[in-house]
Amino acid sequence: MKRLFLIPIGLVTLLIPVAVLAGSGEGFDGVVHSIESKYHIHATRIPFLGIVSLISRKATHGGVNGLHLAEFEHLSGPVDGEELNRLVEEKLGAGWERIIRETSRQGCEQTLIFIHPEGDLMGLFVVDYDSHEMNVVEISVDPDHLNENIGHYEHHHEREHDGDKSD
Repeated sequence: MKRLFLIPIGLVTLLIPVAVLAGSGEGFDGVVHSIESKYHIHATRIPFLGIVSLISRKATHGGVNGLHLAEFEHLSGPVDGEELNRLVEEKLGAGWERIIRETSRQGCEQTLIFIHPEGDLMGLFVVDYDSHEMNVVEISVDPDHLNENIGHYEHHHEREHDGDKSD
C-alpha cells in the first residue's frame, strides 16, 4: 500500500522539469506565443503532427526528427523585419545562429533561418512570412544523412546545365 503512494509523488517529480521548461518561454513554443501576442492572431497547428514526426523519424532512419509546425493566416498589416528577427532571436534562446535573413523591398516577404547543433543532429528553425501568412517550422535533421541523399532530389534542369541530360 505504501508503494502506491509513491506513484503520484514520482509523477509530480517528473512533471516539475516539464513545467519549468514549458514556462521558460524559449524555443518553438516561445516564438509561437510571442508572435500570437504581438500580432493578435492565433496559430493553427496540425493535429497528430507528433505521429507524423515519429513516422518521418522511422522512414528516414533517424535523419529527420522533432518536427514542429505552426501556421498563421490572415495577418493584418505589415510585419517589421527587424522586430520579427529580434523577437525570434530572443525567444529561441542561446545556441541558435541565424544563417539567412531575406526581406523583399516592400517587406511583405521575409524568411529567417536559424541553425543549432544538437549532437549528431542539426536543429533548423524557419520563419517564413509571405503577405498575410506566416509559417514557423522547427525540425532536427542528420546533416550526414541529408548530404548522402540530397542528390535524389536534384531538379532535372540542374542536371542539364551540368551536361547530364539523363533522367
